[in-house]
Amino acid sequence: MIRRREGVAAAGQPPVRRLAREAAEAAEVRSYQTDPDVIALRVERVRAEVDRLCWTGIGLGLAFTMANVQHFAAGDAAAWSLPWLTAWLLDPTVSLVLLAILRAEQVTARWQVRTGPWVRCAKWLALTATYVMNTWSSYATGSLAGVVLHSVPPLLVFAAAEAVTDLRDKLTQAATVAGRVHEPPKPRTLFADYLADARAAWTPGVTINPAWIRKVTSCSRGLSSKLAAALSAEVQEERS
Repeated sequence: MIRRREGVAAAGQPPVRRLAREAAEAAEVRSYQTDPDVIALRVERVRAEVDRLCWTGIGLGLAFTMANVQHFAAGDAAAWSLPWLTAWLLDPTVSLVLLAILRAEQVTARWQVRTGPWVRCAKWLALTATYVMNTWSSYATGSLAGVVLHSVPPLLVFAAAEAVTDLRDKLTQAATVAGRVHEPPKPRTLFADYLADARAAWTPGVTINPAWIRKVTSCSRGLSSKLAAALSAEVQEERS
């Protein structure tokens, strides 16, 4: 009953007051939405979601290639023999190196630190080796369907490994740019403010010149001459 009366009272407000209240509420909401910390938090949430999806896709792609690589490495070895069991180690060897590089790039891209050429070379070598070992049997038998089937996961992992680094870098840039755009502008220092600072710093016996003005106020070179002249005039007036 009380809420209903409040709603009726709000509906009965003059249009100007109602619009003013709505404008104030909208301004408050916008101030929070455009706050650099809020924007950075949203970007971090998106970054975490992108990382989870990409890591899931890369993990599933590498898991799919494991059986193909084992079959390639085992060859005609009998099942559960020592060569057959050892063949299962080949794909994890390559995949672990690849995952280590991607994990390191996840941190470097977060802080926009560029890695050296050997990092990319190792990543491409691991991805190329995975692709060749997955598709070799299909190429050898002339099975185009097999080539396509076994090409999709390694190529997708390759593309995702390159794309996820750029995405992290761009998300960091987005947070930085958003914070810079919505940063409140610094108030402009007026001539009177500079003059007041110079007046407070001056003591009898100090020579008033543009160089001294720039030292105590950090003003521009062009403004320092005017400030020196104005302060000198004040000092002469006080003396007279």
